[in-house]
Amino acid sequence: MSKLGLYVHIPFCRQKCLYCDFSSYSGVEHLFTAYTTALCQQIADQGGKLYKPLVDTVYIGGGTPSVLPVPLLEQIVASLEDNFTIESGAEISMEANPGTVTRQQLAALKAAGINRLSFGVQSFNDDLLTGLGRIHQTADSLAVVEYAQAAGFNNISIDLMYGLPGQTAAGFFRELEQAAALHTAHISVYGLKLEEGTPLATAAEQGLLALPDEADEEAMYNAMSEFLPSQGLARYEISNFARPGFECRHNLKYWHYQPYLGLGAAAHSFLNRQRTGTVTGIKEYISRVTTGRSPVVMEETLTLGESMAEYIFLALRTTGGMRLSHFTRYFGVDFFDLFGNVFARLQRQGLLKADDERIWLTDTGMKFGNIVFRSFLPD
Repeated sequence: MSKLGLYVHIPFCRQKCLYCDFSSYSGVEHLFTAYTTALCQQIADQGGKLYKPLVDTVYIGGGTPSVLPVPLLEQIVASLEDNFTIESGAEISMEANPGTVTRQQLAALKAAGINRLSFGVQSFNDDLLTGLGRIHQTADSLAVVEYAQAAGFNNISIDLMYGLPGQTAAGFFRELEQAAALHTAHISVYGLKLEEGTPLATAAEQGLLALPDEADEEAMYNAMSEFLPSQGLARYEISNFARPGFECRHNLKYWHYQPYLGLGAAAHSFLNRQRTGTVTGIKEYISRVTTGRSPVVMEETLTLGESMAEYIFLALRTTGGMRLSHFTRYFGVDFFDLFGNVFARLQRQGLLKADDERIWLTDTGMKFGNIVFRSFLPD
C-alpha cells in the first residue's frame, strides 16, 4: 500500500469570502475548543483502526486554519504525531490567510512541526481584494511572506486568482510580477469560478459584475503560463507552478490516485477505491464524534468505468501526464485497447499527445482540459 496522506479540515473563517462555497463558517469562535477536541478524538479513532499507518504528507486546510489559536493547532499536530506514524521528512502543510497570523504565531507553528505554508493571497490589488470580500490588503500579504521566511519556512506557496471583477490583463501581469518577486517556492493560480449560491454568482446573475471578457481572460491565462516558468517556477499541474523539488507532495497524491484520509467536518477520504465524506455541520460533527457515532455520511464505491476515468483525468492534470504502464498495472488492461478511439479523436483536435510511455495534455489541452476529461467518462 502507498504511504498515506492526511487531510485535516478546519472549517473556520474570520469572514466568508464572496466567491467561496467551501464548508467554512465565521462567527463561531465559541466552537474552536470543542471542535479541536472532537477532531483529536477522530484522529485517535482512525489512527487506531488503521494500526498507526505510515504517513508522508499532512495537509491542514479550510476554511482558514490560521484563525485557530496556536495552542489548538499544536494540539492537533501532536495528536497526529501520537496516532499516526509520520515519516521523517514528511511534508506538513497548512493554509493561512494574510491578516490572520503574526510573526510570533508563524515561529510557533514552525516549532510545532509545520514545514510548508500556503497563503491565500488571491490578489495584489486592494480594490480587487475588497470586491472578493477578503479581509486583508496587499501590505498584509507582503508582510506575512516576509514573516514566514524570517521564521525559517523555505517551502511557501501563494495563491493568486484571475478573471476577477474589474481585473485587467495588464493589471494581472503586474500581480504575477509581484508574486514572482517574493521568491516563494510555489505559486498556484486559479481562474475565478462563480459557484451557485455565492454572493458573487448572485451579483453576476443580476448583471452587477464587470467581469473580464473572454479575450482578456485568455490573455491572463497565457501570461501565467509563459511568465512563471520564465521566473524559475515550472508548471507541474494545470494551476500549479513550483521551483524544482517544491511541488506539493500532498496534492500530487490526489493526481496520482494514491490513498488519503480526511479528518474533520466536511473532509473526504479515498481508501481502497472507496470515497467517503464526513458531515459538514460543525455542531453535528462534534456531536457524532463525542457520542461515539461515525461522522461519515457519504460512502461511494466507484464503478470500474468511473475509476478508470478518474484515474486518467487526474493524471492528465499534471504536466507529466499518465504513464501507460501504470494504468495497465492498476487496472490490468491496456489503455489503448479501451480508449484508443477517444485518444485518436483528442489527438486530432490537438489536445493530447503520446509516446511509448505516456500520454499528456498539449498546451491547448491544458487550456481546455475539461473537454478532454469529459471524453473519458463512462456513458
